[in-house]
Amino acid sequence: MSDNALRPLHIFYGMSSPWAYLGSNRALSIARQAGVPVVLRPIRIIEPNGGIPLRTRPKARQDYHRVELSRWSEFLAIPLNLTPRYYPCRSIEPAAQAVIAAQRAGLDAPAFSFAIQRALWAEDRDIASVAVLQELAHLTLGSAGSELMRQPPAAEVVGEWQDNLAEAERRGIFGTPTYVVDDELFWGQDRLDFVARALAAQRSAYAESSGEKS
Repeated sequence: MSDNALRPLHIFYGMSSPWAYLGSNRALSIARQAGVPVVLRPIRIIEPNGGIPLRTRPKARQDYHRVELSRWSEFLAIPLNLTPRYYPCRSIEPAAQAVIAAQRAGLDAPAFSFAIQRALWAEDRDIASVAVLQELAHLTLGSAGSELMRQPPAAEVVGEWQDNLAEAERRGIFGTPTYVVDDELFWGQDRLDFVARALAAQRSAYAESSGEKS
């Protein structure tokens, strides 16, 4: 990729993050409008950088977290259960690695990822269950998704998951979702307006350098 080429929007996010769920479709729409691809980078909270898992936060912060989720769910008209049956998840690694595998296979990983998030936050489903993931893969990706889920995660899929965690720590990411435009970090779905502005600026600079007409 040349220095003047449009860079992808990298989205570092937790599969069980309600904020990543609320921002998912809008982030994709913003990227499409800017004409840039999206790279999904599933991770977990990066505690060495100061990330604090929700259940270890003081009660006052947990209570306010629910208030904000309710506000944003209503504002965005996205259904969200404030007390989902399977949250906190037993594990997010199977879901994260399934999304990585779908993306590596060139399938519609964003649709699959959102289906997983919706299953947890709006449908009271256990996204740590391989059977649930298999069903969601079939519904969103078709037979190719079903085939993908029949196999245990390949070594390169597990390696990418570990690379995502290492890259997030290196970049100073602590919470999710964090959107990365070039090397600039935007933490939280409530920063998506700034993501849109950064992508528009990138597009403008690219157009100017390449002689592209606006």
